[in-house]
Amino acid sequence: MSAGSYVLGDVAVNRMGYGAMQLAGPGVWGPPKDRAAAEAVLREAVASGVNHIDTSDFYGPHTVNALLREVLHPYDGLTVVTKVGGRRGEDKSWLPAQSVAELKSAVEDNLSNLKVDVLDVVNLRLWGNNGYAANEESIAERFSALAKLRAEGKIKQLGLSNASRAQVEEALTIAPVVCVQNEYNLAHRGDDAFIDWLAEKGIAYVPFFPLGGFTPLQSSELSAVASEIGATPMQVALAWLLHRSPNVLLIPGTSSVGHLRENLAAGSLELSEDALTRLDAIEQVKG
Repeated sequence: MSAGSYVLGDVAVNRMGYGAMQLAGPGVWGPPKDRAAAEAVLREAVASGVNHIDTSDFYGPHTVNALLREVLHPYDGLTVVTKVGGRRGEDKSWLPAQSVAELKSAVEDNLSNLKVDVLDVVNLRLWGNNGYAANEESIAERFSALAKLRAEGKIKQLGLSNASRAQVEEALTIAPVVCVQNEYNLAHRGDDAFIDWLAEKGIAYVPFFPLGGFTPLQSSELSAVASEIGATPMQVALAWLLHRSPNVLLIPGTSSVGHLRENLAAGSLELSEDALTRLDAIEQVKG
């Protein structure tokens, strides 16, 4: 793929991947609204060269992993990255599931629902402050539990999500860390120095909410740059992330084949120095 590749642990993956969260029903709950369309998106992604797919058993819950299994198993040539550390309440809420017992159970659920003997990559999803802002609490007990499962052969590689540099440093004293998933996009760049530090370590950085998440990116400058190069604002936002650092891997999600193609096309967008300067100057969202 034109976006290039980066090593995730011991496997080179294309930098433009796919996040499967949106394949679940509304609110990331229940089965897909359109089962045939969801299957088509997965097949199109793989046919287009995507070989890095992000998922979790708490998407649905269970339904996204079941869909991946039914459409893509045995995942030849694919790296499937999952995460543990959360669960869904009966009211569809997102809740922490951070005890050692819960983490072990989540790993077993992912193994079962993906129908594999070993998981490619498991991210420990930290809850932090308010679910998204990383804090500095110790993760030694939780990460050690996953490292033990890795030593037992149930997990190939480990990563962290919603993590601080201090937590990555602590994790590295326990086991290798191959990726970090944090919130980062044109309007939320609090991890700038962190990304550069991870690049020096050879650790991939995978931004979640690359297009703004629940509050999609909106900027007159972003729209102007997109208009000038004949692209959509969202394509430009993705291209900017790819230009940000070679260790950035993207996993934009969608339940539409058309939107998937738009996202993947961002991997071939060239941004001029002038465009990059203008995009870099976009005002940051505070907090």
